[in-house]
Amino acid sequence: MKKTIRDLDIDGKTLIIRCDLNVPIKDGVISDDNRIRESLKTINYALDHNCKIIILSHLGRIKSEEDKKGKSLLPVAIRLEELLGKKVLFVNETRGSVLEEAVSNMNNKDIVLVENTRYEDYPDNKESGCDIELGKYWSSLADVFVNDAFGTSHRKHASNVGIAKNIPSCIGFLVEKELLMLKESLDTPKCPYIVIMGGAKINDKIKVIDKLLKKADYLLVGGGIANTFLTALGYDLKKSIYDEDSIEYCKNVIKKYKDKIVLPVDGYCSSEYKDGIEVDYCKLDNVLDGKMVLDIGKESIELFSNYIKDAKTVFWNGPVGVSEFKNFEYGTKKLCEILDKSNAKVIVGGGDSAAAAIKFGYKNKFDHISTGGGASLELIEGKALPAIDIIEDK
Repeated sequence: MKKTIRDLDIDGKTLIIRCDLNVPIKDGVISDDNRIRESLKTINYALDHNCKIIILSHLGRIKSEEDKKGKSLLPVAIRLEELLGKKVLFVNETRGSVLEEAVSNMNNKDIVLVENTRYEDYPDNKESGCDIELGKYWSSLADVFVNDAFGTSHRKHASNVGIAKNIPSCIGFLVEKELLMLKESLDTPKCPYIVIMGGAKINDKIKVIDKLLKKADYLLVGGGIANTFLTALGYDLKKSIYDEDSIEYCKNVIKKYKDKIVLPVDGYCSSEYKDGIEVDYCKLDNVLDGKMVLDIGKESIELFSNYIKDAKTVFWNGPVGVSEFKNFEYGTKKLCEILDKSNAKVIVGGGDSAAAAIKFGYKNKFDHISTGGGASLELIEGKALPAIDIIEDK
């Protein structure tokens, strides 16, 4: 087990806490502050121990100077200050004299939030490329490093691995909770164990599907992944999206686990991939010309419900339709309702499924909603998470 923030003497020390404050922001307004809220426990613990706190986080991806527009962490600093009820000093640079002066002037219980770490990705990819010197620079600002960003723990970045190489390190409460809930619940799940897999791309989830099917009693499939499986079975879904490169894989999985895979039978379709347009209901063996399936239907929900009602453990990753569109949220919304009514331990694997669960009012209804989609899948697949592996063992 990795050292947690409880295991180190942090009293009065300067901490760098790597948080995942990568929240959706439009026109300076945060639409979902869940990741900020999930970071508060570790930050408050550090405040209780009279620490000076430097917070690092990324926001989106930066591949050009243009990408920096709208990707500043300033709105996050404002929201964090509101939630903590305490001043948060925002430094609008990632290194340099202004940051160094701000850190040198800190008193105990002061908080500094540094600008988006991925500003360092243009033009030299220093953050995402885990630049050695950048990691050393950030680590020079503090005494202890705390990784509390589960959502980026499968990435080897300067702001996690790069810092942990240089100063004493530990994990925060959020990462600790993620590891306990995901590993303990899904390594030895109570059965019947149901996996629900959705989302658009199957090639991102191929290996974890194979891993999950070895333990799961059933795999319920929706979204673009279901389209790929159905196309592999010979269904003509007309304009529906599917992954051509994964057809052969799906054929092999169906052959190997034919009694475990449950596919949708009906859905809602449209002629265009956008919201606010006419929606048609269809059986999936009879999709109309020029249409694309964008959600699962009532019969599919009833089918899925028959499996979920007896489940003891459910792991859900990925919406079963384009749930960000009002016209195609039916399946995912109903799925949340069914999971809430079930007696199963429900683990939501982050990403778009977590966003959907929170959006539809189920934030506190499930046993665990992960803050890291990609990280949760890689953990379940059995891959090493570099930003956690680097942390000191107890």
